[in-house]
Amino acid sequence: MPTIFFTGFPGFLGSRLLPPVLERTEDGHAVCLIQSKFSQLAHRRVGEILSLHPRLHGRIELVTGDITQPGLGLDDADFERLQQETVEIYHLAAVYDLSVQEEIGQKVNVGGTRHLLDFASGCASAGENENAFRRFQYVSTCYVSGRYPGTFTEDDLDVGQEFNNYYESTKYEAEALVQEHMQQGLPATVYRPPIVVGDSRTGATQKFDGPYFVIRWILRQKGVSVVPVVGDPTRYTVNVAPRDFVIDAMVSLSGREVSAGKVYQLADPNPLTVDQIMEEIIRVVNRKVVRLKLPKAIAKGMIEYVPFVERILQIPAASVDYFTHPTTYTSENTQRDLEGTGIACPPFTSYVEAMVRFAEEHPEIGSEAMV
Repeated sequence: MPTIFFTGFPGFLGSRLLPPVLERTEDGHAVCLIQSKFSQLAHRRVGEILSLHPRLHGRIELVTGDITQPGLGLDDADFERLQQETVEIYHLAAVYDLSVQEEIGQKVNVGGTRHLLDFASGCASAGENENAFRRFQYVSTCYVSGRYPGTFTEDDLDVGQEFNNYYESTKYEAEALVQEHMQQGLPATVYRPPIVVGDSRTGATQKFDGPYFVIRWILRQKGVSVVPVVGDPTRYTVNVAPRDFVIDAMVSLSGREVSAGKVYQLADPNPLTVDQIMEEIIRVVNRKVVRLKLPKAIAKGMIEYVPFVERILQIPAASVDYFTHPTTYTSENTQRDLEGTGIACPPFTSYVEAMVRFAEEHPEIGSEAMV
């Protein structure tokens, strides 16, 4: 049975990506590799998917495993069966946490990708006829750029960049592994989203980070809001894309032969500056906001070392670096290959209100990564 193998389910992107990918096949079967601790959530998410997509009944299988283990933590029989049946892999599983420790980032982001590539290489050699392996679809990040001071293109990877944190450096190492296998003949496509926020229509998200840190801090304050500002907010841009654009772009591009061997930066071609994003948020929340200018080192130090500051702000120190991020991103491959599809990254101004309203209505949602 032709099988599409997913990691990263029931995560933020994986849960939304699975249905349209599976629905474009008549008899395709999806296998989602899940961690045992997320089993209950994964089964609930499958139920939600089936209620909206009844044609997918009987076509989604959950298999417990672990990408950090050789053989993906599967028993020999399951591993052999899945290698023989898998025709496509969507590898989304990673630690999406700017504060991730090096050991965990190496284990999940780098080691996990290495194990998936080993699995894919076996699929490519094991598959025959209708089960011939077609593509390794890999979700990277724009921030493999690190703090590169300039324009980072879809052809770039190693440009001598320095990294802000172990999230960036381990995702860079993981993509380097994927590109190495691509050069050796593995059919693959790489997708680099920027900061991914909620749905552009509803604002719905599974996790608050990026611009949400500022939105929630302003909303928690009564009366006049005081917002720390570092660097020159008119100089630096913040690249943001809503989940529905990222998913729609991946669904469209992954189903086409033209995308094989390419890297796509699913970025906003017209990102706003930090100052412009702040102005849009202030406009929507309709609050009086006072900006408190601080040197970046002091702002990060206060969050990291002064008791209670991070708990009060609920802004991790690692996120402060992105208020002075010196890199801009091009997306020529993305724009060219999506031309005529009607799929394009919407401007931040068109969905900021949905983001704010969702944040107001769902204070129970946190910013913790699924690990």
